[in-house]
Amino acid sequence: MKIKQLTNNLEKQNVTRLILEALSDWFGIPEAREGYITESTDKIFFCAYDKDKPVGFLYLKETGNATVELYVMGVLIEYHRNGIGRELFNNAKEAAIEKGYSFIQVKTVQMGKYEEYDRTNKFYLSLGFKEFEMFPTLWDEWNPCQIYIMSLR
Repeated sequence: MKIKQLTNNLEKQNVTRLILEALSDWFGIPEAREGYITESTDKIFFCAYDKDKPVGFLYLKETGNATVELYVMGVLIEYHRNGIGRELFNNAKEAAIEKGYSFIQVKTVQMGKYEEYDRTNKFYLSLGFKEFEMFPTLWDEWNPCQIYIMSLR
């Protein structure tokens, strides 16, 4: 497995589309998926490859002068539980530190609502994220938004 930082905007969009379209359990709303694809340009972006095949990615989005957000991340289901997400995150975390950010945050659906998102929550907690705040209606009442945060200093 190889992790590579991408800088070409078209390549970023192509990888984002390829991975998110394969992960419909998490990214089933076409408008939201297209938003992630469009917004992938000019972001700190990492891709995991199995030989030459993209199998996962993540990108960071600045949310304040001291904070970056793990804005979107996806790993093909057949590659889950192989450490790829953790490696992608570790690369992104190092890049965020190098850029001088103090915090990294991530938003997901609150634990206890959907099995898929419970696994996602447990993954973020295993990386060292801590609960920061929960917004019951930020997205909608069926998807309460949990924000996790991590200090980078």
